[in-house]
Amino acid sequence: MTLTTLFEELCDLLSEDYPIERNARAELRRAKTEVSLPRDPASLPSPFLEVMNRDSAHPICHLIGRLPVHWAPPKTSSDPLYQEHSHFKAHVELLGPDGLVASSRIRLGLYGMLPHSEYGLRTHPAEETYLMLAGSAFWKLADAPYRQLFTGQRSHHPSMMPHATRTGDEAFMSIYIWDGDIATDQYRYFGLPEDEGS
Repeated sequence: MTLTTLFEELCDLLSEDYPIERNARAELRRAKTEVSLPRDPASLPSPFLEVMNRDSAHPICHLIGRLPVHWAPPKTSSDPLYQEHSHFKAHVELLGPDGLVASSRIRLGLYGMLPHSEYGLRTHPAEETYLMLAGSAFWKLADAPYRQLFTGQRSHHPSMMPHATRTGDEAFMSIYIWDGDIATDQYRYFGLPEDEGS
């Protein structure tokens, strides 16, 4: 499998109706995908593969499941609390400053969390969108209560909006996009929301 195929499928998946996705599509089309993929990839844990193989999952999950990459928690911050709350994440940046393909305009990657996990409140200058591909997750924006999202639904986070994520009995897989100021030096992690009942 090549990144060219995956990037073409991602372009088809993203919507022209959302500026952040329109920008990501343009960058995917500009990308030079003739890169070497790892020879010793780290496979996804079974809870991710389980939801990605369901009939309800987006068909692109079949490509993602075969992608030979190093799945690992993201390294957005060196904060010890962030690192403590990251071991249950699966992530690969496809396009971006740290991506398999370099880009200084966009960060776009694949991201999921194992069941019964919680990634607390964080903020960053980049505008962000997550597009759910498989499973389900609960998303919290600012002071609003958590809202459960499923395949095909989006969680959009304007610049500096606090947001948090948690899972129930199943894992999820998603695409994320960062647009605008995609540096990580102003990323802040605040830990789990105080009101767990929200």
